[in-house]
Amino acid sequence: MSNSQIVTIEGNEAAAYVAHKTNEVIAIYPITPSSGMGELCDDYSSRGRKNLWGTVPTIMEMQHEGGAAGTMHGALQTGSLTTTFTSSQGLLLMIPNMYKIAGELTPAVIHVAARALAAQALSIFGDHNDIMSARTTGFAMLGSCSPQEVMDGALITQAATLESRIPFMHFFDGFRTTHEVAKITLIDDETMRTLITDELVRAHRRRAMTPDRPVLRGTAQNPDVYFQARETVNPYYEKVPEIVQSVMDKFATLTGRQYRLFDYFGAKDAEKVIVLMGSGAEATHETVEHLLGEGEKVGMLRVRLFRPFSNKHLIEALPATVRKIAILDRSKEPGASGEALYKDIITALFEYVFTGGEKFQVIPRIVGGRYGLSSKEFNPGMIKGVFDELNKASPKNNFTIGIIDDVSHTSLDWDDTFQTNATKKLTQCVFYGLGSDGTVSANKNSIKIIGEGTDLYTQGYFVYDSKKAGAMTVSHLRFGPEPIRSTYLIGDNQAHFVACHQPIFLERYDMLDKAEENGVFLLNSPTLADQAWQTMPQEMQRQIIEKKLAFYVIDAYKVANESGMGRRINTIMQTCFFAISGILPRDEAIKKIKGAVEKTYGKKGQKVVDRNFEAIDATLANLHKIEVPAEVTSTIKKVLPVPVHAPQFIREVTGEIIAGRGEKLSVSQLPADGSWPTGSAAWEKRNIALEIPVWEEELCIHCGKCPFVCPHSAIRSKVFPETLTKDAPSTFKHVQVKGKEFQKGEHIT
Repeated sequence: MSNSQIVTIEGNEAAAYVAHKTNEVIAIYPITPSSGMGELCDDYSSRGRKNLWGTVPTIMEMQHEGGAAGTMHGALQTGSLTTTFTSSQGLLLMIPNMYKIAGELTPAVIHVAARALAAQALSIFGDHNDIMSARTTGFAMLGSCSPQEVMDGALITQAATLESRIPFMHFFDGFRTTHEVAKITLIDDETMRTLITDELVRAHRRRAMTPDRPVLRGTAQNPDVYFQARETVNPYYEKVPEIVQSVMDKFATLTGRQYRLFDYFGAKDAEKVIVLMGSGAEATHETVEHLLGEGEKVGMLRVRLFRPFSNKHLIEALPATVRKIAILDRSKEPGASGEALYKDIITALFEYVFTGGEKFQVIPRIVGGRYGLSSKEFNPGMIKGVFDELNKASPKNNFTIGIIDDVSHTSLDWDDTFQTNATKKLTQCVFYGLGSDGTVSANKNSIKIIGEGTDLYTQGYFVYDSKKAGAMTVSHLRFGPEPIRSTYLIGDNQAHFVACHQPIFLERYDMLDKAEENGVFLLNSPTLADQAWQTMPQEMQRQIIEKKLAFYVIDAYKVANESGMGRRINTIMQTCFFAISGILPRDEAIKKIKGAVEKTYGKKGQKVVDRNFEAIDATLANLHKIEVPAEVTSTIKKVLPVPVHAPQFIREVTGEIIAGRGEKLSVSQLPADGSWPTGSAAWEKRNIALEIPVWEEELCIHCGKCPFVCPHSAIRSKVFPETLTKDAPSTFKHVQVKGKEFQKGEHIT
């Protein structure tokens, strides 16, 4: 077994690392959330990083995903090892080329950050609708569940495609896996070279189109032969499952990490089993482990090789005692009698029983359900809810879990307070920041510091708003002594540490719902420390008192400004976190933070590094612990997300989304065809600006550029007759407008 390096990276980087090492041409085009893979490979090549064969891969950035797939197809036909990365509609644009690549039995791997498709609305978040739309292309499909599996799966698929000649789609969940930061084992070059044999690479080269060995490839075929030609590839696909398992077994001897086409975990005599693929399998594993400890006869089966689907390996993996099976699809096929994974497993079991299989004399009761569309939360309470449904004599089929369906009544009930024993061993932290304020990057550094500086396992997941910069980000960090499978958000009353990096959030979000009793609350506020308590809304004061929270305050913007860092508060808040949490000794933590600063900002110059160092050193002097009074004293109440006089739809739907409570909206509240009322932005007042512009009327030349470029029309100008201002307050600014086209007495404000 190789001795590989331990690193703390996110899922996209895990895929990019292996893809860059095992390819010669990389065709890229950015699409969220797969863009990071292309960006990283571009960075690797720009710095001269070489692949396994000692050459620097060529990066080809195209104008759209179809061009990237066409480039991939063309490069493969020259005998080059070639890959690409994509998501969602980008994958759909690649489908025509994918049919050709597969039809010509060309080894290749496409790494897909599985993502929702634009249907009634656009969504940048993760599910399996895109990969399901490409399942007929002829690509083999292998799914990974975590950043470690992404790295391992990237190598396994590369080895398997060369041996089988069947191209692979290596997929993993968008955001939930692509952007999850975790502590994993890096695969070393020796392991990669052992698994990817040069003879198979040479065989791929010999099939290249070249004038030295001319062939005609890509003919047109008529009805007389096309059908027969499609059937010629069957033997190749029949061999794929055994080839993949063989590669997995060889990988296990090299690394100690054993994978199977269908991985079962649970009781040997389990009567109820959940089947699924992707990141949800990690949370299901954790939940099953908890239920086994309570004496439940349950299990779960994670599907790794989805195409070609191996009935044989599925039957071998299921326990013979199973009586009820729930198959969970992270996709929706409108109008179908069930989703793809559900139908595959039903077909496999029916074929087995009706052809006289011995393991199952009777087909188990099988139900299918949908979960997690567009990164919808999928937590242990929901997983237990599925098992509870299987306890019923007639469990619901075609169900949904995680939503409230009051239209078709497909939804199951679940207990959102349910926790597994695994989470009780973890330190869990939640950070509320603003897109581009540095909160996420600081937390990623914190995870790396803890992951690489201690024996603790780490996990970081970041909830982004689709508005991106200027919208709220919520960072969920976990640390613990055992591997972390909690692929879901930190729930209410579970966080040991809650930080609010933007004081405006106090009035708008119920962030202290996350805090557990005797936890810590850190607030960034411009208010003087002895006045900070009075700036808290009544509801938050009550929670701090009732939950016995330790309360800390810092004016991070003041520290940043005095250190010459402008509005970047990330290293300041990061220093506060380590100073308060005690995860590392304070001096050691500060030393490691400074090391991370040098690594992150060193290329921007020593002055930037010094400013960060100055801010770190000034942080502790400006961090204050607030004595919490025994009772609520605030007169401030949380503001409504939208005014009471807003239209009903704005109050009941848009307002709930603005308040961060969109998870609780029911199916009946949302428009079926995606048609929403216009002008709803007028009701959303985020008030996220730390400063507002002031009109200096004596300096203004009335060019009109500032209102023209203001992105949200916060700056406006108006020319009007001076007579209209006779009743205006004295503070209302207006002057004679400049320009020969205006008359005297025409004023501007």
